[in-house]
Amino acid sequence: MSLPRSVMRIALRSFSLAAVLVALVPTRYALSRDAERPAAAEDAPVLSPVQTMASYHLPAGYKLELVAAEPLVQDPVAIDFDPDGRMYVVEMRAFMPNLAGTGEDRPIGRIVVLEDTNDDGKMDKKTVFLDSLVLPRSVKVLSQGVLVAETPNLWLARDTNGDGRADTKTLVRDDYGTKQSNPEHNANGFVWGLDNWIHNANYAGEFRLRDGKLEYRKTPSEGQWGVSMDSYGRLYRNSNEDPLHVDLVSEHYGARSASQSTMHGLYEAVIPNVEVFPAHATPVVNRGYQPQVLRADSTLRRFTSASSPTAYVGDRLPAALRDNVFITEPAGNLVERFVVHEDSSGMLTARAGDERPSFLAATDVRSRPVFTTTAPDGTLYVVDMYRGIIQHRVFITGYLEEQIKKYGLEQPVGLGRIYRVVHATTRRAARPHLSRATPAQLVSTLAHPNGWWRITAQRLLVERGDRSVVPALKQLVRAAPSDITRLHALWTLDGLDAVDDATLGAALADKSQHVRAAAVRIAEPALAKPDAPVRGAVLKLVDDATPAVRRQLAASLGELPAAERESALATLTMRSGGDPVVADLVVSGLAGRERAFLERVLASSGPSDRSAATVRALGGALLRARDSAGVQQVLAWATEESRPRWQRLALLEGLQPPSAQFGFAAPGSPPAGERGPGGAGGAGAGGAGGGAGARGGRGGGGFRGGAPAVTLSAAPAALLAMAEGADSALSVRARRVAATLDWPGKPRPVSPDARPLTEEEQRRYAAGQQQFTATCAGCHQANGQGLPGVAKSLVGSRWALSPEPQVIRIVLHGKEGEMLMPPVGGSMTDEQIAAVLTYVRRSWGNTASPITPAAVQEVRGATAGRKKAWTEAELGAIRR
Repeated sequence: MSLPRSVMRIALRSFSLAAVLVALVPTRYALSRDAERPAAAEDAPVLSPVQTMASYHLPAGYKLELVAAEPLVQDPVAIDFDPDGRMYVVEMRAFMPNLAGTGEDRPIGRIVVLEDTNDDGKMDKKTVFLDSLVLPRSVKVLSQGVLVAETPNLWLARDTNGDGRADTKTLVRDDYGTKQSNPEHNANGFVWGLDNWIHNANYAGEFRLRDGKLEYRKTPSEGQWGVSMDSYGRLYRNSNEDPLHVDLVSEHYGARSASQSTMHGLYEAVIPNVEVFPAHATPVVNRGYQPQVLRADSTLRRFTSASSPTAYVGDRLPAALRDNVFITEPAGNLVERFVVHEDSSGMLTARAGDERPSFLAATDVRSRPVFTTTAPDGTLYVVDMYRGIIQHRVFITGYLEEQIKKYGLEQPVGLGRIYRVVHATTRRAARPHLSRATPAQLVSTLAHPNGWWRITAQRLLVERGDRSVVPALKQLVRAAPSDITRLHALWTLDGLDAVDDATLGAALADKSQHVRAAAVRIAEPALAKPDAPVRGAVLKLVDDATPAVRRQLAASLGELPAAERESALATLTMRSGGDPVVADLVVSGLAGRERAFLERVLASSGPSDRSAATVRALGGALLRARDSAGVQQVLAWATEESRPRWQRLALLEGLQPPSAQFGFAAPGSPPAGERGPGGAGGAGAGGAGGGAGARGGRGGGGFRGGAPAVTLSAAPAALLAMAEGADSALSVRARRVAATLDWPGKPRPVSPDARPLTEEEQRRYAAGQQQFTATCAGCHQANGQGLPGVAKSLVGSRWALSPEPQVIRIVLHGKEGEMLMPPVGGSMTDEQIAAVLTYVRRSWGNTASPITPAAVQEVRGATAGRKKAWTEAELGAIRR
């Protein structure tokens, strides 16, 4: 038998020796003519798993191995492992079965368990653990059952008779996402953190097991699809065009203060959107005709569906990859690698790997990596949903629809592959049997070089609650050579409620800043007790100059009794108040005492500006709280010519709004007072959709409404005089602040007052709020301010408030320009579009006219057949 020339070429490639089997694949798969060259219309066949692996480019020394493939697994979007290495797979089998999405609500989703019964490294047995699910999203194996996300339900499923199938399914929560929202913007995650909390993405909360029950705690909603943890417990998330963010402190502190809409240190940007390097032409992405989306050679230029950020913590790949973060980009058929670095200020930055193409890049257009994770065997696993369409119908533009049809990508569905990344130096790891490990063996496993083994052992110890291991854990805290092991031991003790003062004292004096910071957080309950011996040791750390400790102190000192809290926070501010993360954490613990604390900081500060970040944060808190008296006091201080100039600048900067954002990118969220399956594929055969419930860290901010933040009792004469003064730095800031405030008689653009809504329009407004929450809030947030880098603000937006022929066209067909708008109108009725636009145009201080269903019907009819989004020039020329 002679092999085709293209197959011979593939067989000779160093990264996939298995490719010689291409000629022997079953006839159900079409042979690719040439895996090396860009795909053309007739070159998008369904490839076998072996062929697909052969199409992947990897760095020298690396290759892919097949773990599982159809029919053993179908439409996989996420995986987790039990203590013995069995793999639980989320099968989202109903996702986008066709271009129209017809049948997506069928209960055919499953959680399946895959096993390798002969220990050859490949799964060969499947058991359906739980079926009849509608678009399941996430799975987490626990000792007492398996958490399963089926929006909006969070289930705890149990196998009570040992047959591998769930016999009971208990509803734990019914708010895990919203059923009305599309699958690209819903809750997911389930990462057991170093702190024993179960962390999520795109969900405003986290969970902890206590006395056999799942305890909930509110957090900000961060990221879109996927969350992972590095060796020190830092959590990573991302969204479509925003590839990597990190939490430098626990996210629950972000929900502590009503005066903060964002917080430095949470969802901190690690790297901006950067170039990616596909292995082939990728025209099948949303708006692929735009130069900023594709290069001249038709390859994807930058991330458009960044998802599943995974900090690799395994031990079977080269050490240079440890704590690198891998990001899936399914629209480009690739996985990118980021090398993360912590600078001297404690901020994380990253650079993309040097690989060209990207670290893992296929020429198979149907290969859609949507999820990665560190596996029990110490390697990196890659979940490939393997399909043509991964963009949800709500965001499929006319251009993308044409491309999908051109390349024949609508069918088939129901495929899927899971690979492992190995290196020439990789040696097979022993299969885990942690379910049968003794308590002593689990304690020893906390020092394992593979992070999956460490966190699994910690989880098992905490869930079992066996306190016989406490002495051994205390010894590890004091004497383990690795600070990572000491961290695991300390948090395991905390999970067992077995941390004593002596152990905390030792941890507070540990040579590792990460251990000291963890000890400060664990000591928080003791801080509320005046006679607790550990309080003194915690307070002494105000002189600790390391970033992790000073930030944790800023958070934890907010738990002190009110009488002592301000004094301790003031001392910390004098030493570290120039750190924006410290500043925001200090403000989060002041509970309504921001003005008094600001006065104290100003009085205590000298000519140095080391507290400038805290002054800015306090002024901003007063503004967001709409504290008119507080803002007027800040203005009085800022206009005092005798005050140090740095204080005046910082005070004004605190009262400035975030940079004005204009544009329209789909309706936002309730008034104040691109991803694929389950977010797992972003732009998919698509790209450039929306973001998730992300919160800004660096560059974040925003008001909780749209009208002027504060109305003063009279015109701020001193501020207005400063705005015309000779000091340009002060005058520019004064003008910005003045634009933010309102007062009687303030000149403003002439505009007709909004007439009251009729009873029918009020009903439509109420319906629009619900539609807005379901369809649009993922990008635009509850305050209408949007997300940096994802969606512009709807507050005062010239496009959101444009005449009805323009704004209706934007919703129906999308918009080009500085901020892209997907064509959401195709999945909405005339009544729904009218309702959501009425809501947007009358929320957050907007006063534009409401929209009627008849107007939508007229525009829809006049633009039938439109396939492209509207340009700003086209919209500007439209009159009816």
